[in-house]
Amino acid sequence: MQIRKYWFVMLTMGNNRTHDSATAAKIQEGHMANITRLYKEGKIKVAGPFGDNGNWRGLFIFDCADQAEVEKLLNTDPAIAAGRLAYEIHPWYTAPMGSFKPGIPETGN
Repeated sequence: MQIRKYWFVMLTMGNNRTHDSATAAKIQEGHMANITRLYKEGKIKVAGPFGDNGNWRGLFIFDCADQAEVEKLLNTDPAIAAGRLAYEIHPWYTAPMGSFKPGIPETGN
């Protein structure tokens, strides 16, 4: 089986974390909705936060044609747009099976 390129995104603490708790909660709600949308579109294969309170906040693994597409999709995230999160993008390779099977995920229904 051939390996293929995906995009590993390290989410880091952004430079604007001064939002009041209500605003931060609304941004987080939008962040989660955006992840769900991108997952259902087959663009995000893995997403999740880290369990400590360090500078690394979480990660995404995208299945996109190129880095420009990844950046375009990242800019739809309310937490990134608000500056609560920043990111680093790196090419990452694995076999296209299981969670990394190309396309829209099967729901099992």
